[in-house]
Amino acid sequence: MPRIAIIGGSGLEDLLQGSKTVRLETPYGTPPPISVGVIGREEVAFLPRHGPKHDLPPHKINYRANIYSLKQVGVERIIATNAVGAINATYNPGELVIPSDILDMTKSRNGTYFDAAPVTHIDVTEPYCPELCSVLTECCKATRVDSRAKAILAATEGPRYETPAEIRMLGKLGADIVGMTGAPEVFLARELEICYSALCFISNKAAGMQERLSAVEVMNVGKRIMPSMLKVIRIAVEKIPTERTCMCAKATHQAKV
Repeated sequence: MPRIAIIGGSGLEDLLQGSKTVRLETPYGTPPPISVGVIGREEVAFLPRHGPKHDLPPHKINYRANIYSLKQVGVERIIATNAVGAINATYNPGELVIPSDILDMTKSRNGTYFDAAPVTHIDVTEPYCPELCSVLTECCKATRVDSRAKAILAATEGPRYETPAEIRMLGKLGADIVGMTGAPEVFLARELEICYSALCFISNKAAGMQERLSAVEVMNVGKRIMPSMLKVIRIAVEKIPTERTCMCAKATHQAKV
Protein backbone atom coordinates (compact mmCIF):
# COMPACT_ATOMS: atom_id res chain seq x y z
CA MET A 1 0.00 0.00 0.00
CA PRO A 2 1.48 3.39 -0.97
CA ARG A 3 2.03 5.80 1.92
CA ILE A 4 2.84 8.72 -0.41
CA ALA A 5 0.67 10.20 -3.16
CA ILE A 6 1.21 12.82 -5.82
CA ILE A 7 -1.69 14.89 -7.14
CA GLY A 8 -1.26 16.78 -10.37
CA GLY A 9 -1.60 16.95 -14.12
CA SER A 10 -0.15 15.30 -17.18
CA GLY A 11 3.56 14.58 -17.19
CA LEU A 12 3.81 13.65 -13.51
CA GLU A 13 2.79 10.05 -14.18
CA ASP A 14 6.22 9.68 -15.81
CA LEU A 15 7.66 9.57 -12.28
CA LEU A 16 6.25 6.10 -11.65
CA GLN A 17 7.89 2.86 -12.73
CA GLY A 18 5.87 -0.30 -13.27
CA SER A 19 2.60 1.43 -12.51
CA LYS A 20 -0.77 -0.28 -12.32
CA THR A 21 -4.20 1.36 -12.37
CA VAL A 22 -6.54 1.23 -9.39
CA ARG A 23 -10.21 2.12 -9.80
CA LEU A 24 -12.22 2.86 -6.67
CA GLU A 25 -15.66 3.96 -5.55
CA THR A 26 -16.11 6.23 -2.54
CA PRO A 27 -19.12 7.44 -0.53
CA TYR A 28 -18.60 10.77 -2.30
CA GLY A 29 -18.53 9.57 -5.90
CA THR A 30 -16.04 8.12 -8.36
CA PRO A 31 -12.54 9.62 -8.46
CA PRO A 32 -10.21 9.41 -11.47
CA PRO A 33 -8.21 6.16 -11.80
CA ILE A 34 -5.20 6.09 -9.47
CA SER A 35 -1.83 4.90 -10.77
CA VAL A 36 0.33 3.02 -8.28
CA GLY A 37 3.99 2.48 -9.08
CA VAL A 38 7.50 2.92 -7.71
CA ILE A 39 9.78 5.91 -7.30
CA GLY A 40 13.19 4.67 -6.19
CA ARG A 41 12.39 2.23 -3.40
CA GLU A 42 9.06 3.80 -2.47
CA GLU A 43 5.62 2.73 -3.66
CA VAL A 44 3.71 5.87 -4.68
CA ALA A 45 0.19 6.68 -5.87
CA PHE A 46 -0.57 9.26 -8.54
CA LEU A 47 -4.00 10.87 -8.91
CA PRO A 48 -4.74 13.07 -11.96
CA ARG A 49 -6.72 15.90 -10.37
CA HIS A 50 -8.49 16.96 -13.55
CA GLY A 51 -9.08 13.40 -14.78
CA PRO A 52 -6.88 11.30 -17.09
CA LYS A 53 -7.85 13.48 -20.09
CA HIS A 54 -7.76 16.79 -18.18
CA ASP A 55 -11.44 17.32 -18.88
CA LEU A 56 -12.59 18.49 -15.42
CA PRO A 57 -12.48 22.25 -14.77
CA PRO A 58 -11.27 23.26 -11.29
CA HIS A 59 -14.71 24.10 -9.93
CA LYS A 60 -16.12 20.71 -11.03
CA ILE A 61 -13.43 18.47 -9.54
CA ASN A 62 -14.78 16.04 -6.94
CA TYR A 63 -12.21 16.93 -4.31
CA ARG A 64 -13.87 14.86 -1.59
CA ALA A 65 -13.81 11.69 -3.71
CA ASN A 66 -10.21 12.32 -4.75
CA ILE A 67 -8.78 12.70 -1.26
CA TYR A 68 -10.95 9.96 0.21
CA SER A 69 -9.78 7.49 -2.45
CA LEU A 70 -6.15 8.15 -1.51
CA LYS A 71 -7.02 7.46 2.12
CA GLN A 72 -8.61 4.19 0.99
CA VAL A 73 -5.38 2.97 -0.62
CA GLY A 74 -3.38 3.77 2.54
CA VAL A 75 -1.85 7.15 1.71
CA GLU A 76 -0.46 9.14 4.66
CA ARG A 77 1.39 11.91 2.80
CA ILE A 78 0.37 13.97 -0.25
CA ILE A 79 2.50 16.18 -2.47
CA ALA A 80 0.13 18.23 -4.63
CA THR A 81 1.26 20.22 -7.66
CA ASN A 82 -0.45 23.39 -8.85
CA ALA A 83 -0.06 25.96 -11.60
CA VAL A 84 -0.23 29.45 -10.10
CA GLY A 85 0.07 33.08 -11.04
CA ALA A 86 2.43 35.47 -9.27
CA ILE A 87 0.86 38.27 -7.24
CA ASN A 88 4.03 39.19 -5.34
CA ALA A 89 5.99 41.39 -7.74
CA THR A 90 9.28 39.73 -6.78
CA TYR A 91 8.03 36.29 -7.88
CA ASN A 92 8.66 35.25 -11.48
CA PRO A 93 7.34 32.69 -14.00
CA GLY A 94 9.35 29.49 -13.96
CA GLU A 95 9.95 29.49 -10.22
CA LEU A 96 8.67 26.80 -7.84
CA VAL A 97 6.76 27.87 -4.73
CA ILE A 98 6.05 25.96 -1.51
CA PRO A 99 3.14 27.67 0.26
CA SER A 100 2.80 27.68 4.02
CA ASP A 101 -0.62 29.31 4.27
CA ILE A 102 -3.73 29.75 2.15
CA LEU A 103 -6.59 32.19 1.54
CA ASP A 104 -9.68 30.22 0.51
CA MET A 105 -11.70 32.43 -1.86
CA THR A 106 -13.68 29.60 -3.44
CA LYS A 107 -17.48 29.77 -3.42
CA SER A 108 -19.30 26.60 -4.43
CA ARG A 109 -17.09 23.67 -3.48
CA ASN A 110 -17.96 21.11 -0.84
CA GLY A 111 -15.05 21.60 1.52
CA THR A 112 -15.63 19.16 4.40
CA TYR A 113 -16.39 15.56 5.31
CA PHE A 114 -18.02 16.70 8.54
CA ASP A 115 -21.58 17.49 7.47
CA ALA A 116 -23.23 15.75 10.43
CA ALA A 117 -22.77 15.08 14.13
CA PRO A 118 -20.47 15.10 15.90
CA VAL A 119 -19.68 18.69 14.99
CA THR A 120 -15.96 18.81 14.24
CA HIS A 121 -13.67 21.85 14.04
CA ILE A 122 -10.26 21.08 12.52
CA ASP A 123 -7.27 23.22 13.49
CA VAL A 124 -5.53 24.65 10.40
CA THR A 125 -3.03 26.90 12.13
CA GLU A 126 -0.51 25.15 9.87
CA PRO A 127 -2.63 24.12 6.86
CA TYR A 128 0.35 22.63 5.05
CA CYS A 129 2.34 19.89 6.76
CA PRO A 130 5.54 21.50 8.11
CA GLU A 131 7.47 18.24 7.73
CA LEU A 132 6.64 17.90 4.04
CA CYS A 133 7.21 21.60 3.37
CA SER A 134 10.65 21.33 4.96
CA VAL A 135 11.55 18.33 2.80
CA LEU A 136 10.41 20.07 -0.40
CA THR A 137 12.32 23.24 0.49
CA GLU A 138 15.50 21.24 1.13
CA CYS A 139 15.11 19.36 -2.15
CA CYS A 140 14.64 22.56 -4.14
CA LYS A 141 17.85 23.92 -2.64
CA ALA A 142 19.70 20.64 -3.24
CA THR A 143 18.72 20.62 -6.92
CA ARG A 144 19.37 24.38 -7.28
CA VAL A 145 15.90 24.98 -8.64
CA ASP A 146 14.67 28.57 -8.35
CA SER A 147 12.11 28.40 -5.56
CA ARG A 148 10.25 30.31 -2.88
CA ALA A 149 9.09 29.05 0.50
CA LYS A 150 6.62 30.26 3.14
CA ALA A 151 4.34 31.82 0.54
CA ILE A 152 0.63 32.51 0.87
CA LEU A 153 -1.58 30.96 -1.82
CA ALA A 154 -4.95 32.48 -2.72
CA ALA A 155 -7.35 29.81 -4.00
CA THR A 156 -10.01 31.16 -6.37
CA GLU A 157 -13.07 29.55 -7.92
CA GLY A 158 -12.28 29.61 -11.62
CA PRO A 159 -12.51 28.54 -14.33
CA ARG A 160 -12.01 32.16 -15.44
CA TYR A 161 -8.87 34.01 -14.50
CA GLU A 162 -9.08 36.71 -11.85
CA THR A 163 -9.66 40.39 -12.62
CA PRO A 164 -6.94 42.98 -11.96
CA ALA A 165 -9.08 44.39 -9.13
CA GLU A 166 -9.34 40.95 -7.52
CA ILE A 167 -5.59 40.51 -7.77
CA ARG A 168 -4.99 43.90 -6.14
CA MET A 169 -7.36 42.88 -3.33
CA LEU A 170 -5.63 39.53 -2.84
CA GLY A 171 -2.25 41.24 -2.78
CA LYS A 172 -3.45 43.61 -0.03
CA LEU A 173 -4.64 40.55 1.92
CA GLY A 174 -1.11 39.16 1.77
CA ALA A 175 -1.31 36.61 -1.05
CA ASP A 176 1.89 35.90 -2.97
CA ILE A 177 0.44 33.51 -5.56
CA VAL A 178 -3.00 32.61 -6.92
CA GLY A 179 -4.44 29.37 -8.28
CA MET A 180 -7.71 27.47 -8.69
CA THR A 181 -6.99 24.06 -7.15
CA GLY A 182 -5.54 24.70 -3.69
CA ALA A 183 -8.85 24.51 -1.82
CA PRO A 184 -10.57 22.53 -0.47
CA GLU A 185 -7.90 19.88 -1.13
CA VAL A 186 -5.62 20.97 1.70
CA PHE A 187 -8.49 21.05 4.23
CA LEU A 188 -9.96 17.69 3.20
CA ALA A 189 -6.56 16.05 3.61
CA ARG A 190 -6.29 17.48 7.13
CA GLU A 191 -9.75 16.16 8.03
CA LEU A 192 -8.62 12.67 7.02
CA GLU A 193 -5.37 13.16 8.97
CA ILE A 194 -3.22 13.02 5.84
CA CYS A 195 -0.10 15.19 5.63
CA TYR A 196 -0.40 17.58 2.69
CA SER A 197 1.99 19.96 1.00
CA ALA A 198 1.97 21.78 -2.34
CA LEU A 199 4.69 22.28 -4.92
CA CYS A 200 3.44 25.09 -7.16
CA PHE A 201 4.98 26.38 -10.35
CA ILE A 202 4.54 29.98 -11.42
CA SER A 203 3.22 30.00 -14.97
CA ASN A 204 2.55 33.73 -15.33
CA LYS A 205 2.19 37.07 -13.63
CA ALA A 206 -1.36 37.55 -12.32
CA ALA A 207 -4.00 39.70 -14.05
CA GLY A 208 -3.05 43.35 -14.34
CA MET A 209 0.65 42.53 -13.93
CA GLN A 210 1.11 41.44 -17.55
CA GLU A 211 -0.68 42.39 -20.76
CA ARG A 212 -2.95 39.33 -21.00
CA LEU A 213 -3.36 35.79 -19.65
CA SER A 214 -3.40 32.67 -21.79
CA ALA A 215 -4.05 29.01 -20.97
CA VAL A 216 -1.54 28.17 -23.72
CA GLU A 217 1.11 30.17 -21.85
CA VAL A 218 0.37 28.24 -18.67
CA MET A 219 0.78 24.89 -20.45
CA ASN A 220 4.00 25.96 -22.17
CA VAL A 221 5.62 27.13 -18.93
CA GLY A 222 4.46 23.91 -17.27
CA LYS A 223 6.18 21.82 -19.92
CA ARG A 224 9.36 23.83 -19.58
CA ILE A 225 9.54 23.52 -15.80
CA MET A 226 8.34 19.90 -15.63
CA PRO A 227 11.86 18.34 -15.57
CA SER A 228 12.74 20.43 -12.50
CA MET A 229 9.51 19.49 -10.75
CA LEU A 230 10.07 15.81 -11.47
CA LYS A 231 13.59 16.02 -10.09
CA VAL A 232 12.46 17.71 -6.86
CA ILE A 233 9.58 15.27 -6.30
CA ARG A 234 11.74 12.23 -7.03
CA ILE A 235 14.30 13.28 -4.42
CA ALA A 236 11.62 14.35 -1.94
CA VAL A 237 9.92 10.96 -2.04
CA GLU A 238 13.20 9.34 -0.99
CA LYS A 239 13.69 11.81 1.88
CA ILE A 240 10.21 11.81 3.43
CA PRO A 241 10.47 10.19 6.88
CA THR A 242 8.47 7.06 7.56
CA GLU A 243 7.48 8.21 11.03
CA ARG A 244 5.19 11.22 11.23
CA THR A 245 6.01 13.62 14.05
CA CYS A 246 3.75 16.45 12.86
CA MET A 247 0.26 17.12 14.16
CA CYS A 248 -1.45 16.16 10.88
CA ALA A 249 -1.94 12.58 12.04
CA LYS A 250 -3.82 13.81 15.12
CA ALA A 251 -6.00 16.42 13.42
CA THR A 252 -9.30 15.09 14.75
CA HIS A 253 -8.06 14.70 18.32
CA GLN A 254 -9.89 17.18 20.55
CA ALA A 255 -11.70 18.54 17.45
CA LYS A 256 -15.13 17.03 18.07
CA VAL A 257 -17.77 18.88 20.08
